[in-house]
Amino acid sequence: MCANNLLSQDRTDDPKTGSKNLWNTSDDKVLASYIQLTPKQSRNWCKETDVSDSSVRTGSVEPAITPQTKFAPSWAVIGIFLIALIWGVAYARSFLMPVVLGILLQLVFAPVRRKLERWGIGPGFAAALIVGTLLSLLIAGTIGLSGPVRTWVDRAPLIGFEIREKMDDLREVTEGVQKAAEQVDELTNSGEKEEEPGVQRVRVEEDTGLLAYAMSLPWVIAQIVFTLVLMFFLLSSGDMFYEKLVHVMPTFGDKRQAIRIAYDIERKLSRYLFTITLINAGLGLAIGLTMFWCGMPNPILFGLLGFLLNYIPYLGAIIGVAVATMVGFVSLDLAQEALLVGGAYFALTSIEGQLVTPYFVGRSLRLNTVVVFLSVTFFAWLWSVVGMLVATPLLVAMRTFCEHIPALQQVGHFLSARGYELEEDAPVES
Repeated sequence: MCANNLLSQDRTDDPKTGSKNLWNTSDDKVLASYIQLTPKQSRNWCKETDVSDSSVRTGSVEPAITPQTKFAPSWAVIGIFLIALIWGVAYARSFLMPVVLGILLQLVFAPVRRKLERWGIGPGFAAALIVGTLLSLLIAGTIGLSGPVRTWVDRAPLIGFEIREKMDDLREVTEGVQKAAEQVDELTNSGEKEEEPGVQRVRVEEDTGLLAYAMSLPWVIAQIVFTLVLMFFLLSSGDMFYEKLVHVMPTFGDKRQAIRIAYDIERKLSRYLFTITLINAGLGLAIGLTMFWCGMPNPILFGLLGFLLNYIPYLGAIIGVAVATMVGFVSLDLAQEALLVGGAYFALTSIEGQLVTPYFVGRSLRLNTVVVFLSVTFFAWLWSVVGMLVATPLLVAMRTFCEHIPALQQVGHFLSARGYELEEDAPVES
């Protein structure tokens, strides 16, 4: 029958249509393994999709979407839809954040799961092994950081006072400005009515910051557990969703394109995050050694902080520089030394961002810096810390998807870095 013949035949290049061999890539072999039909199912599939053996051999498979079936909504409808979508995503953040994070982690670790399956390990046990390893690393990191973090939390009420004392070294530079400000205050307050004697002004200050963090801790733990459980179920299901995706696609060309897109997103996400993790590990080591050389307390904590913050493009480096400078004001003797610590942190992140990452990250994974910065800030506003972490992987997945769709190739080109051009032989099915 039609589908069984497709699995058993090798097609050569057609000189007229320029179509490529049907089963000449690893993705095609995966697709072939998904399409296992009985003779009756094969006849029905050929009738429903209107695909015959001759049409497939000649490359005349009709596209699922033709210019006549395209629908172009008005810009007003698009604007209303985008506003409603953003509002819905913000409203459902408690549910969507762990779902998106779990799906991204599943895409990243899917190649690892397949590697374990080739070694004879079942998908369920492989998923348990991957999730258990991540959970163990998370628990070990939390326990290791609990001591230094608790120390700094206990010192939090004194940090502001100590910073003000350290700033006395720099007060001479701003003394003139301060005197001018005092004179302006005297002029503006001279006409105000003096307070009645015996009246005492009472200021009530509430320190609810630590209490708010303590109350949000159970919610954070629940989100982490939900993410890991979802990741486990997605990994343990194997390629079930890919098989479902193949069977719901109407034509053979759509089936082949869907598998290529899914596997390409997996490959690029895994490659990107693996490369970034290695770069972040090197940066964290360099930051830890630099903090130790500068005489900063807990240099290991600073190394781990630099490792984690570097997953957040641009904003992570800004946060790291600010934290290092503030701790330097509290821990070091001179304000100039604290500024030197912040400058050293900034220099290391600049070298990583301008030299190391562009060298090791492939051209096909480089993104538009302006788009990355805007997406990170947008998702930070939308989903807080989790949004900053998932913004760049979502951009990588979106750009990879656009490369395979002819109508979206210009969008993919816009998301790419300067000087990058989309490959002319990108696997696109018309």
